[in-house]
Amino acid sequence: MCLLSHLSFLQVLLVFAKEDSQSNGFCWACEKANFRCSMARTPESALECFSEKHHDLVIIDHRHSRHFDAEALSICMLTCVLFLRPDREEASVMPLINAGFNRRYVENANMMACYNELLQLEHGEVRAQFKLRAGNAIFTALEQSQEAIEITSEDQVIQYVNPAYESIMGYQKGELIGKEIIEVPKSEKNKPDLLETINSCIRKGKEWQGIYYAKKKNGDSIQQNVKITPVIGQGGKHKDRRKGSLDVRSTTSRGSDGEILNKYIIIIVNIIITYFVIQVINIINAAQESSPMPVAEALDRVLEILRTTELYSPQLGTKDEDPHTNDLVGGLMTDGLRRLSGNEYIFSTKQPHHIPSHLITPLSLNDIPPRIAQTMENEDSWDFDVFNLEAATMKRPLTYLGLKIFSRFGVCEFLNCPEATLRSWLQVIEANYHSSNSYHNSSHAADVLHATAYFLCKERVKQSLDPIDEVAALIAATVHDVDHPGRTNSFLCNAGSELAILYNDTAVLESHHAALAFQITTRDDKCNIFKNIERNEYRTLRQAIIDMVLATEMTKHFEHVNKFVNSINKPLAESVKSVLTSPENRILVKRMLIKCADISNPCRPQELCIEWAGRISEEYFAQTDEEKRQGLPVVMPVFDRNTCSIPKSQISFIDYFITDMFDAWDAFADLPNLMQHLDNNFKYWKGLDERKLHSLRPPPE
Repeated sequence: MCLLSHLSFLQVLLVFAKEDSQSNGFCWACEKANFRCSMARTPESALECFSEKHHDLVIIDHRHSRHFDAEALSICMLTCVLFLRPDREEASVMPLINAGFNRRYVENANMMACYNELLQLEHGEVRAQFKLRAGNAIFTALEQSQEAIEITSEDQVIQYVNPAYESIMGYQKGELIGKEIIEVPKSEKNKPDLLETINSCIRKGKEWQGIYYAKKKNGDSIQQNVKITPVIGQGGKHKDRRKGSLDVRSTTSRGSDGEILNKYIIIIVNIIITYFVIQVINIINAAQESSPMPVAEALDRVLEILRTTELYSPQLGTKDEDPHTNDLVGGLMTDGLRRLSGNEYIFSTKQPHHIPSHLITPLSLNDIPPRIAQTMENEDSWDFDVFNLEAATMKRPLTYLGLKIFSRFGVCEFLNCPEATLRSWLQVIEANYHSSNSYHNSSHAADVLHATAYFLCKERVKQSLDPIDEVAALIAATVHDVDHPGRTNSFLCNAGSELAILYNDTAVLESHHAALAFQITTRDDKCNIFKNIERNEYRTLRQAIIDMVLATEMTKHFEHVNKFVNSINKPLAESVKSVLTSPENRILVKRMLIKCADISNPCRPQELCIEWAGRISEEYFAQTDEEKRQGLPVVMPVFDRNTCSIPKSQISFIDYFITDMFDAWDAFADLPNLMQHLDNNFKYWKGLDERKLHSLRPPPE
């Protein structure tokens, strides 16, 4: 299950003496977040409700103390995490903290403020509690394990041994806990060079597996098959590409050759615990032995461990799941199913389009025809209609919108290039978009450029990015789908296309878009917008553009979103402002920005959303038609133009990809208008689906 999906089973208890806009705001927020919400008006009903369901989150109204004693109520419930007080009160919060509250919410009935507060609580306190409960469950499993397990701190002090350890090795916990590893006798049967062999292997970051002798309390040596795995822990001093670690060791690894072995996990081969779970055990154990501050730090470290592509890959359930979701995920997040017949359709690469010299008209921004200029008057508004511009420009919206937006952001000044060069570049880039595609054409590129520019004007985004980042984002948005063939990566891989072969079936289209963009730009001085910038600046800009274009590839969607939430949103929620200045986090912001701009259609005004839905559906229908003609695997069977329900496909897309991503982006950039459009559009598609309609719009009355 994706980490960012809401915990739909999360139980929320609202304790409000009377109904008002504040209680209604939290009710609405619970409904939007899919949380199960209960309301209590009196202390008695609150306690009865809580004892029945044991809610994960309790919100108690402290504004009207004459109705009930919030402090006393919180002690009875023990899980309260929020209270409300008017902003004008100056009273100390210490009595409430002592009573068990650990979060203060200043009265604010704005629905989105309530919603964002719930999300922060969910991703902070609530999930932290779930992780600790999971840690306790894992340690219960360790206690019952038949394998001998020992846990040490980074300074080699033994912190834990399980009952199996005591039984096998003959020691009691009291004889070992608190002692250093070097104080425990080692077996002499190990070969003299064994420790050096192990150390050499681990220094390279590799696992070591083999025979190791451990010494029991009675002096006997026992032979064990062990696997030694390098892991990252918290607070270590090991000078490596890692930052140090805590130790989790089995009793078969009594080696204590100082500076290396004490930094790694050593487990018996037949312990059925994965590498990642052992890491989590290690860190949670350290947190449990420490003060509240290390608990928080350890949980942050847990999030670090979870940052791997595999863990963020979507885990769909049975084949009975919604086929629209299955097909969307299969079509957008895989690299295709290879055919074994050899009957492959060759989707060949084409040479970039050149613009005839008489069509290159490097005029200034002031020379844009009035009719076209009029359609771009509100281009800085989210409700800007790119389809009006498409019609006014005869399907050449990217050049004109690009000129205006790049001028607004001072791109020519930054790149030190003439406006004529920029216009030539925009024209040749637009010429390499396929106007025959119903969706992936230059209008989509213009739409993504518009969304990118809109996001760049948001205060939090401006605080995070430098001018070179803004220029990179605008260029990346412009070129991110250049020469898109109107087919998915899966199709190209299944078809054995030249592009798939060139890029080894990996991020095929995104790699092609980025490479072709620089090929087009640098081959002719007339459109080389990078010609006059310094070499190092060009390298930095180039890498940023490539990274952003590659971030639009969907196989790493959940990884990008989760990294953004864990590295940026969560620290910001805890008022850690320094996260905005980190180079690594700037990269995460840029990736999230272009990802949201790329698939923002469900967050557009309803008529624009419907138009985009029709266009992407038509492109998928055309792909399915071609797959059937060519005898290729049908990547998304539900996108059959004769049977497909467009509302169902949109509902699945919003549920699976859009909601969590834009919740996170909204929490960062503050985009209530987008979230309102998203809510309206989702309800629109739901309404059509409930009427069992398959079309974009209801039939005429």
